[in-house]
Amino acid sequence: MHEAALRAAAFGGEPLPDPASTRGGDTARERLLAAIVLGAQGRYAAAAALLDVLRRDRDPVTASLAASTLGAHRRQLGGHRQARALDGEAFAKVADGGQGSAEVGRASAGAAAALEGDGESDRLGSAAIGDPSGLDAAGALFGSATTDPDGLDAAGARADALLGLAADNLALGRLTAARRFAARASREDARWRATVRGGWVGAEIELAAGHGAAAVPHAELAFETAVARGARRHAVKSGIVLAVALRAAGAPDHREISDALVGKAMATAEECELLSLLWPAALVAADLRPGHAEEYRFRVAEVLHAVLRNADPCGRRVAGESPWVPVPGG
Repeated sequence: MHEAALRAAAFGGEPLPDPASTRGGDTARERLLAAIVLGAQGRYAAAAALLDVLRRDRDPVTASLAASTLGAHRRQLGGHRQARALDGEAFAKVADGGQGSAEVGRASAGAAAALEGDGESDRLGSAAIGDPSGLDAAGALFGSATTDPDGLDAAGARADALLGLAADNLALGRLTAARRFAARASREDARWRATVRGGWVGAEIELAAGHGAAAVPHAELAFETAVARGARRHAVKSGIVLAVALRAAGAPDHREISDALVGKAMATAEECELLSLLWPAALVAADLRPGHAEEYRFRVAEVLHAVLRNADPCGRRVAGESPWVPVPGG
């Protein structure tokens, strides 16, 4: 497939293509977009095969985006520690970029330190990333690079990595670090995709903190931005996040609104074969519609069985170990 068609499938409103058409690509950009599409379909093994090669690409932006995309796929299967390492790798690639800057090198070292797994490491990593002599120097190095409408450039890559680190730290119980990473990401990139992903993470942070009402504006911004952009896949996930936030906030008519949002998300995910989003949507539907909970949980098990069958060994392992992912048949 040509880049325009793959981009429309990854970030627009076009239906996802047949898996056979996403196996290769003439350029690194096409292969990256193909991997994004494959991940949306829940075809994680095929995506990982492309991304593992792209992580070693000579272009640091391509390599960074590949690492953060693989991190997102690991995170979707509950592998937050594995995703955290990949997101740190992604950040280090665009913070350094082979420029030999001591300041940028310190930022890369700070990102790596944040992945060591203890509280002191988190403090070191967060401080380095927030240090204008570190990451901001990296931004200056890449400031003249050509910008991409979907954030497939240096600023977008840094935002992707930082938002990934925010989500990873949140899942690992490091709420303060998650807030710092999310705040830093918002200063890196304000385009539509970073805004949507930042809205997801912002809502999830507030939900984890027990602030349901505070989660709603983040979720609403993500949903409105994705819908306005015509980004169907992002709108599906945003609808799920908004439904959960509204329910947690106890907003007026939240049950009806949340039910409608999840119903539309499930229908679109089914229609477009977005298996990576279908099973989470069905899990939320089971909570919102207790009278049909068993029916939805059965659908979750069906979809997860298909997803895990198409995952690579690492993906299957992290899903089996994760407390977040239901075990099909378990």
